[in-house]
Amino acid sequence: MYKLCVYIPETHTEEVKRALFAAGAGRIGDYDSCCFQLKGTGQFRPLDGSQPFIGRTGEVEKVDEYRVEMVCADELVDATLAALREAHPYEEPAFDLWKLDDRCN
Repeated sequence: MYKLCVYIPETHTEEVKRALFAAGAGRIGDYDSCCFQLKGTGQFRPLDGSQPFIGRTGEVEKVDEYRVEMVCADELVDATLAALREAHPYEEPAFDLWKLDDRCN
């Protein structure tokens, strides 16, 4: 089992969550669509060669985002990450993927 943590602009949070859930992430026992989310502010500066969804090259941008966390079964990680990259509006989505201790299952 893994835990996925992804930062999503507020405008696309529900859309990206739906894609992740459709790929099978967020399932805990007899429950699906499980996640935790927390609103915050993301910051980045697009560099030369980037194609930013929000902001302009060379300028620091601050965006209302949600940090969304959910679990993902080992066999669904590849499909979940593909769904994340497909649904997320950013050219380079920021995310973490942690392997959980087997005692967490």
